[in-house]
Amino acid sequence: MRRLRGRLLQPLVQENFISKADLVAPLFVDETADNPLPIASMPGQFRYPAGGLVQAVQGLRVKGIPAILLFGIPAHKNPGATEAFNPSGIVQQAVRSIKAAVPDMVIITDVCACEYTDHGHCGIIATGPHGPDLDNDRSLELMAEIAVSHARAGADIVAPSCMLDGMVAAVRTALDDAGYTDTAIMSYSTKFDSALYGPFREAADSGFAFGDRSTYQINPANGREAVRESELDALEGADILMVKPAGFYLDLVAAIRGYGLPIAAYQVSGEYAMIKAAAGQGWINEKKVVMESLLCIKRAGADLIITYFAGDAAGWIDEEQ
Repeated sequence: MRRLRGRLLQPLVQENFISKADLVAPLFVDETADNPLPIASMPGQFRYPAGGLVQAVQGLRVKGIPAILLFGIPAHKNPGATEAFNPSGIVQQAVRSIKAAVPDMVIITDVCACEYTDHGHCGIIATGPHGPDLDNDRSLELMAEIAVSHARAGADIVAPSCMLDGMVAAVRTALDDAGYTDTAIMSYSTKFDSALYGPFREAADSGFAFGDRSTYQINPANGREAVRESELDALEGADILMVKPAGFYLDLVAAIRGYGLPIAAYQVSGEYAMIKAAAGQGWINEKKVVMESLLCIKRAGADLIITYFAGDAAGWIDEEQ
């Protein structure tokens, strides 16, 4: 086996590579911000004001990043998440501004309600026999309305993340009925009830006021259930399937490739924060660990990697060329 491990031959037989075309950068736009606000638990990441976001996107495009995933933090929240589909809402404004300034940047918008509800859950809440919980069917109507508003603003891809039963079918039908047949859907099809989302909840101001999300996100113990979730979304018309988080769930990235759709994997806020914290202590080499983590996600079968390291990784890729 060592014959092909010689330094001269290694590049000829390397099986997987990370390219800039693999990377998607998540970004937060905050309606209440006047200047970029550092996110304490995610060093190097910011909540951007609407104006400052365009400059950040331009910088990413210059580095060669082809796509962003956009999250909005509104000035006002309410139980019905009405700001999520407001034509003048923060995400809708941001999409229009980015498209005008950076027309060749692919814009993906997160379609959910957790940043927009005053209770922090991902849709409409109803009281059932075991207390308050997500009302699946009423929330489907909300997601459809949000997705159409994003498409109308100019989003290239909408990404429903609420893990509702039937969410892809509802969004696809709404988009088609509104004339947005070319707007693609990247479904958070295999999204776990993970402990790795903590920093994101600070970043997006999306912490929940009661309960948890275990009734609509997947138990980390359940691999077969996770595969079925992606199978159903593929049947409902998803264009891209996603596994979230990425690093702890590479078996699922590999498992859902059989559906023949592009696969996205989301290296989430907790994964980012752990690497940053260890690197900050000098315990690991940040660049090497980041690039190894991305390479392993790619090796498992991801076509797209959503990562807060996208901008840094693009620079490191340039260094290797």
